[in-house]
Amino acid sequence: MLYELYLSKLMGPILYLSKIMGPMLEGTIVTLQLFFVTIIFSIPLGLTLALARISKFKILKDFTGVYIWLLRGTPLLLQLFFIYFGLPYIPIVGVTLDRFPAAAITFILNYAAYFAEIFRAGIQSIDKGQYEASKALGMTYWQTMRRIILPQMVKRVLPPVSNETITLVKDTALVYAIGLSELLRAAKVAVQRDFTTVPFMIAAVFYLVMTLVLTWVFKKLEQKYALYE
Repeated sequence: MLYELYLSKLMGPILYLSKIMGPMLEGTIVTLQLFFVTIIFSIPLGLTLALARISKFKILKDFTGVYIWLLRGTPLLLQLFFIYFGLPYIPIVGVTLDRFPAAAITFILNYAAYFAEIFRAGIQSIDKGQYEASKALGMTYWQTMRRIILPQMVKRVLPPVSNETITLVKDTALVYAIGLSELLRAAKVAVQRDFTTVPFMIAAVFYLVMTLVLTWVFKKLEQKYALYE
């Protein structure tokens, strides 16, 4: 009798976890998809913006500067609302996007601005003597960038890029505001339905695991590049 009672009490939480785990895993997949899409496109775009920011063309520098100022100076949530809710009402543009593309575009544009400043600072931290030495060897500007400057920049920007990447994991939770079913939204639905905070705790564990993995990856990268110092 006692054994059956104990077993029933034990099976209750297990059955509940199995009930909510499916939607939360689906939400986690959406979170990871948004994360990887943002990283894959925002880093190259950020590098392009950084190179434009330090170019000799004033119009290009000014345009890039305004873009970075605008994207870094306004809240990510506001940008998300503008892309998803605002674009359809803009004359001529009138573009209506589904939730995920709207979120992906917003995150890519926003994080590209942050990465651009990180990369710009990394490039400008390289001693100017290396530019002069490569020029004396007959290397073009782009050869110097590709072979000399950018490899050194990567090593220097890894810590701030790591911080931004971890922040990105947590910022993906903002897409619940436009109804995208990511991890936090799945947890919130379960909390409101079942009147328990367990789904929030599970979501916290999922976020912690993701950030732990990213921390480990960047630690390994920093150790790898430290060998070349």
